[in-house]
Amino acid sequence: MVGVAGRGLVVWGQRWVVNPVARRTAAFTPGAAVVETTGRVSGKPRRTPVGGALEGTTFWWVSEFGRQSQYVRNIEADPRVRVQIKGKWHAGTATLVDDDDPRERLKRLPKFNSAAVRAFGTNLLTMCVDLDPED
Repeated sequence: MVGVAGRGLVVWGQRWVVNPVARRTAAFTPGAAVVETTGRVSGKPRRTPVGGALEGTTFWWVSEFGRQSQYVRNIEADPRVRVQIKGKWHAGTATLVDDDDPRERLKRLPKFNSAAVRAFGTNLLTMCVDLDPED
């Protein structure tokens, strides 16, 4: 777990180094996905790479900064999202799952990403997307 000062460095690294690469490689990286939200101010699509797992028709992940994350704030404003899993886009409705233990959830998610979330996370929050039925 990092302190507030360290969080700024982690966020900078994610925004300018990790996320641009992860967005491009998520389609073929095991356990990686991209969550597309609608910007609550701009109204523009915002894509955030996450590490998670599909359980049935629900995609699960843990946000390392919880409600402080911009994409989580976007979900609070508009829970309709798209998720790219294995290169395919799926529409769905995102939920912030306050009553789920995020540390226990991380044990069921991809190990590499979960280790990073545990190491750098300051306010873990379980998230999920219930995917719309395929047409």
